[in-house]
Amino acid sequence: MPPKGFSQTPQRDSYDVVIIGGAIMGSSLAWWLTENADFDGSVLVVERDPSYLKCASTLSNSCIRQQFSTELNVRISQFTADFCRNLRANMGGDDRVPNLEVHNFGYLYLADTEDFADVLRANQTVQRAAGADTRLLTADQIAADYPFYDLDGIVLGSINTRDEGYWDGGTLFEWFRRSAQSRGIEYVAGEVVALSRQGGRIGGVTLASGQTVACGQVVNAAGTRGARIAAMAGLPLPVEPRKRYTWVFTAETPLDRALPLTIDPSGVHVRTDGPQTYLAGCKGDPDPAADPDDFAMDHGLWENHVWPILATRIPAFESIRVVTEWAGQYDYNTLDQNAVLGPHPEVENFLFMNGFSGHGLQQSPAMGRGLAEWITHNEYRSLDLTPFSYARVAAGEAMVEGAVI
Repeated sequence: MPPKGFSQTPQRDSYDVVIIGGAIMGSSLAWWLTENADFDGSVLVVERDPSYLKCASTLSNSCIRQQFSTELNVRISQFTADFCRNLRANMGGDDRVPNLEVHNFGYLYLADTEDFADVLRANQTVQRAAGADTRLLTADQIAADYPFYDLDGIVLGSINTRDEGYWDGGTLFEWFRRSAQSRGIEYVAGEVVALSRQGGRIGGVTLASGQTVACGQVVNAAGTRGARIAAMAGLPLPVEPRKRYTWVFTAETPLDRALPLTIDPSGVHVRTDGPQTYLAGCKGDPDPAADPDDFAMDHGLWENHVWPILATRIPAFESIRVVTEWAGQYDYNTLDQNAVLGPHPEVENFLFMNGFSGHGLQQSPAMGRGLAEWITHNEYRSLDLTPFSYARVAAGEAMVEGAVI
């Protein structure tokens, strides 16, 4: 039997919108469609794993930041922070829905070369123009605020402590899904195995059960399997699964204040996780595309790479103990590490919601709202998300997001 809230088979033969993928992106879109007073169509969400145990939404480190290199990404995160602060009201005043606050310990980027420092300076200019409170710190200023770092070789830091840090993305995901279901959005436990394309349109979606449903619009919100879904429509998508590793640990000598999410020049990052715990993460070396079912840990990575870097940067972390660890994945856009959103220029009813490259959780409210606007009105009416369109993929013209972890 499928989990509560999920059907075993679709209840209709045809839907106005079929969303492939019911994690936070698909559920955000489904919910925003119910919010749009001008949308009155039928919606089916197809989710291959209703337990969500291995989806990126579940295995995320659940952080939010405004320190991006593109203004649009900054504004998207600002919307998320405001939306979540007022989540209960935004979801209709349901007393069960909590308001979510950001734990504002901030992100601290550390630059060990003048070239990297110039990148931080350029990024700060973009961020400040968009209203972020990003500050540039010399090594002496960092030491004054956070005396536990070894700053040998560090020439500049960049930090923002407003609407930047940890937040409860899992609860947002839960309420997008629960609220969408309570408003009549149909969720089915199943896997899409084929799309029927007739020229410039997708006519139907076939599930592993053999059932086919017709669709007005089909949305690819399949996360790390996004390129596979696009291929079913005969469309290339430069998105692949990339593994990211996480460790939660305790320190024999805890720090005397909150630890910002510190991005070491090596790429290893670490932050406060709880009253007595810290969280560290990094990518693999090398960092190839992964099988979407591969969640195996690289146990040598901690011992040989991550721990030595942590102990060097924060000497108090010489004596630490790993409490838990896991490997997750995200949908990495190899073109420019930015989202692909909206319709295909030739297959007009095939919509992308892919390639978020590790910052999808924090972008889900704005992306769901925007795509719901496009489906309903054939245009974006809040934030103009046109720069994320597939047109740039087709042209091979990157809109590079330079601040990717």
